[in-house]
Parts: sequence; C-alpha cells; structure tokens
Amino acid sequence: MEAALSGTDSDQRYWRLVRNRFRKKRSAVWALRVLYVFAFIALFADFIANEKPIYCKQEGTAYFPIFRQYLVDMGLAKPHVPFLHINWRERMDDFEAIYFPPIPYSYHTQDLKHLNFVGPFGEQDISSLHFRHWLGTDKLGRDVAAGMVNGTRMAMLIGIVAMGIAALIGVSLGAIAGYFGDSRLYWSRAGLIFTVIGVLAGLFYGFSVRSFALQEGNLAWELLISFLILAGSIFVFRRVSRLFESWTPLAKKIKIPLDLLVMRLIEIKRSIPTLLLLLAILALVSRPNIFYVMAIIGLLSWTNLARFMRGEMLRIRELEYMEATRALGYSHWRALFRHAIPNGLTPVLVSLSFGIAGAILTEASLSFIGIGVPPEQVTWGTMLYTARSTPYAWWLGLFPGLGIFLTVMAFNLVGEGLSEAIHAR
Repeated sequence: MEAALSGTDSDQRYWRLVRNRFRKKRSAVWALRVLYVFAFIALFADFIANEKPIYCKQEGTAYFPIFRQYLVDMGLAKPHVPFLHINWRERMDDFEAIYFPPIPYSYHTQDLKHLNFVGPFGEQDISSLHFRHWLGTDKLGRDVAAGMVNGTRMAMLIGIVAMGIAALIGVSLGAIAGYFGDSRLYWSRAGLIFTVIGVLAGLFYGFSVRSFALQEGNLAWELLISFLILAGSIFVFRRVSRLFESWTPLAKKIKIPLDLLVMRLIEIKRSIPTLLLLLAILALVSRPNIFYVMAIIGLLSWTNLARFMRGEMLRIRELEYMEATRALGYSHWRALFRHAIPNGLTPVLVSLSFGIAGAILTEASLSFIGIGVPPEQVTWGTMLYTARSTPYAWWLGLFPGLGIFLTVMAFNLVGEGLSEAIHAR
C-alpha cells in the first residue's frame, strides 16, 4: 500500500515538474494561449459568424435561431417554418428585437451588393457598421472574416480528427510490436486462420459493399457502422475459431513475429512519398469531401507515432512493475492495456502536437492546388486557392496565410515546449 502511494506521489511530482518547466518556456506558453483562442473560435463559430440572429423577438415570443438550428441538425427539433428561407437583414423591421453575431454573415452567405472582390478598405454599401465586411469579400460576395472563422473550425477539426485516427492506428501497432516483439505472442492455427478470414470479411462487407452508403450518406455515421461491422466480424470468427482448436492440426501454436511485421509495414509506408500517395488515393474518390481528406491524412500519418510507441514499449516491458504483472498471472493483453500503454503515452503527446500541425498544413496544401476539398467548402486552403488566380485581391491571401502560419507555429512551439518539459526526467 505504501509503495502504491509513493508511486502516486512520484507521478504527481513528475507532472508538477513537467508543468513548471513548460511554463518557463514563454514562447510555448503564448503559443498555447493562441491555441486556446483558436479552439474557442472553432467551438463557438456559429455564434461568432452567422447570418442568423442569436436572439430575436416577434409578437412577444422570443426565438433563438442558432440554438434551434443545432437541435434541427441533431434531429431533436423541427425548423421553425416562418423562418425558413428568410432574409434576416431585409426583415429586421418585422421584429421587436433582434441581435446578430459579431460577424452577421455565414461563410456561404453571398452579399450581392459586394461581388467581385471588395477590399477591407473599399467603399461598401451597408446600412450600419455592424454589416461591414471588415476583411473584404471574395468574387461571390462571401465575407472573408466569416470564411476565416469557418476555416479556423475546419483547421482544428482536421488536425484533431486526422491525428486521432493516426494515434489509434500508430499507438495500437507500436504498442503490440514493442510489447510482444517477435517471440512473445503465440496463436493457434485456427485462431490465426479465422481472424484473417474475419478481417477480410469485415473489410468486404463493412467497406466495399457499403461504398455507396459511405459516399452518399452521413460519413461519420456510416464509418462508425462500417467499423462496427469489421469489429463484429472479427469477434464472430474468433469465437468460431475456438470450436476448431480442439482439432489437433489446428490447435498447434504458431509464433507471430509482430515486431518484424509492423516494422516492415512502417518501412513500406515510409518508402512511398506521402504527398504522392495522398494524390493517388484522392484521385479515386468520386465525390470530394472534407471528411475523406481527414481520414486519408490520418491513415497515412501513423508511422511516427508507431515508432515512438514501439520504442517506449521496448523500455517499459523490462521494468519491474511489468515483471510484477506477469508474476501475478495477469494476461499479456491486460498488462499491455492497463499498465504499459498508459505509461508509454507521454512521448506520443509531443509527436501528436507536431502531427496536428502537419495535418493542417497538408490539408491547406491540397486545397491550395484544388484537390480533395469540394469547391463550396470554405477553408484556409481554398481561400488561398482563390487568391492564387487573383493576386490583386491581397486580403484573400494575407489573412488565411496568417491563420495557417499562426496555427502551425503555435502547435510546433507547444510540441517543442512539451518535449523539453517531458524529458526533464
């Protein structure tokens, strides 16, 4: 009991040391504050830039159109019929009170009075300063400031989702490769054969057969269904394999060289330029979608995380507390997921920070060359793509470029600060 308490106290002292060392690096602290601002903008983008009002009152009844839209999108409410397809700016006099967000435009709102690249300092035909396009407009009359807000949300979403997928793959493969090595995992022939069959069947029925649903339906929901089909297929075939393990030819144990297989897979992936692989995969996608871009970036960005995790597992598996888990009779999988992986995630956090910056930059690069993201989707990269053909509209290149620069630099500085603080051990 005392040993457990002393271990907890040691962990607390270590993380306190990490926090104090991180705070001493002023550039990392300010970068983290910048990321807080970007995260706030991403979370509350609809309340910062929206053509709908936050609050309005008509005939004594109060309405909250933006909140209502959230409920409609989640299927918890129906849209208010009188407010469908309403031009809020032209109908302001119909309301007793109406309050718009700080930027009274959505990223897709077209202001027909300000088409063809109206600059921030250009003359604008507006009823009040609240409706001024402070950062100008693009060719279609869309507000650049609203596009910047939506671009912030998309950048944060791309970085987190892409690296979440990469972390799931990289941490899993790196952990089992480092922990089991080439000589610790034995599998019966029946288990191996039926697991392979389960994986192939799950990929076929979960992704190949459902390819139309993945392209036409809600991508996040359809992906979840596909992964559940894959997991269910593996589970069922693993259960079936136990019925055949009593048969002597299929009961023989086979040594699985996991470390060798994972490292060869990493080498194969790293031997192919990521950008070329991205372009090749995106060329096969019939309908561009920002979620496809996130998923593909994540599926191609796991190798560094796997190498970091493998190195940590090679160290952790020889420590005393891991020997204690084996002496107590814990299974390998329990020791791996309950003890080894949680204690090996610390260096992965640093790689994740750099990876998020890389994912944001990759998406911006793809959008800049007009690949992967649909034309109607507004991101920092698509705004730069528009600015490429209209160099005189300097505001279309300046503000998105500044946003990309600040975000990537902030994540890199936070990663550098974490690296120095964590290695204080």
